[in-house]
Amino acid sequence: MNQTDQIRQEIFKKIADLHNQITKTGSNFIPGTSPVPYAGRVFDEKEMIALVDASLDFWLTTGRYAEQFEKELAGFLGMKYCLLTNSGSSANLLAVSALTSPKLGEKSLKPGDEVITLACGFPTTLNPIIQNNLIPVFVDVELGTYNIQIDQIESALSERTKAIIIPHTLGNPAELNPISELVKKYNLWFIEDNCDALGSQYRGKFTGTFGHISTCSFYPAHHITMGEGGAVLTDDPLLKKIIMSFRDWGRDCWCEPGCDDSCGKRFGWTLGNLPGGYDHKYIYSHIGYNLKVTDMQAAIGVAQLQKLPGFIEQRKKNFARLFSALEKYSGYVVLPCASKNADPSWFGFPILVEGQAPFSRSDLINHLEDHKIATRMLFGGNLLKQPAYQGIRHRISGSLKNTDNVMNNLFWVGVYPGLTIEMLDYMVDTFDRFFAQYS
Repeated sequence: MNQTDQIRQEIFKKIADLHNQITKTGSNFIPGTSPVPYAGRVFDEKEMIALVDASLDFWLTTGRYAEQFEKELAGFLGMKYCLLTNSGSSANLLAVSALTSPKLGEKSLKPGDEVITLACGFPTTLNPIIQNNLIPVFVDVELGTYNIQIDQIESALSERTKAIIIPHTLGNPAELNPISELVKKYNLWFIEDNCDALGSQYRGKFTGTFGHISTCSFYPAHHITMGEGGAVLTDDPLLKKIIMSFRDWGRDCWCEPGCDDSCGKRFGWTLGNLPGGYDHKYIYSHIGYNLKVTDMQAAIGVAQLQKLPGFIEQRKKNFARLFSALEKYSGYVVLPCASKNADPSWFGFPILVEGQAPFSRSDLINHLEDHKIATRMLFGGNLLKQPAYQGIRHRISGSLKNTDNVMNNLFWVGVYPGLTIEMLDYMVDTFDRFFAQYS
């Protein structure tokens, strides 16, 4: 071991000592006083060491850790290509933007083309459709699964419909076989927003592997974290090249940072109206962005990936614990149910207050929040009711009755791996005390 490596190892040892010291002095859970978060980071000294290791390289942009993470996440899911980006929202932007590329010929999305999606959910599933001058067509959700109503998709299609982009709501897979059949039948593009569902499976296959493109998020609330970060995955080599172009300033060149002349003809291209032989590193085939991630973030992700299988199992256990405890209150609330043929890696535990219940959602939420248990809405509810979306071009197929019901009466609580047995027991006891008022 050379002196540089020895110094690094000494630094890593100190980091491990620091983490262990912090863990020792951490406070115990005190029911009613300590918060019960809906989500959060779960990490140990390995993430801290990886972060410092990357920072000591001082490479700063994407580098060896990013390359390792992309390879390992693609391998975990069984996909050919993974491209890191700076957020799940950017991943969605890249996925939709890629489908507008002229390199796709007649298959490219054009302004005014329609995209089937949900009004019920997170804004950055919808935003890239609008930002690319496409028209969202909204389909309602099912109660219980909170995924797209499968039997309503075909009737929502028109001659202008060119794509479907849907999330797997709170980690619960949509019914992907019927969707895939419609995609094939009508020659549509299909994007899976897998940001809340990493590790979920449908018919024994991971979500994020059914669409032409899928997206992930590594925000601290998600299944694994880099702090900020996201990924776009595909099996299509042309889509991979297009996504990389949009991510990396729109350039036509596919050289990795620090590399030159991967194509072997750096000064041999004639594209656009540029002079022949113009440097390929500075030829731009798309109106793109700079949405790369740093290697320090990727380093955290590499360490988190090792924990992902355990995180998935713990989410399932926490969900099962809550479901078992709350099942007796099904006369008052609608409990979540997995989609047919699905094995969710749950992001959260949604609870819908029944219309005939003797209490409101606000009553139940206030009770939980007063007892330090964090709650969340199903993101933006009906996004068409949000101020940002007033006046957008859109079409609604059928009604959004269930979406409005979700907006008015649903909330969710956490199932993330950082919840301890004591926290879960306290959550159950707090629910019990609320419902006891109405027994």
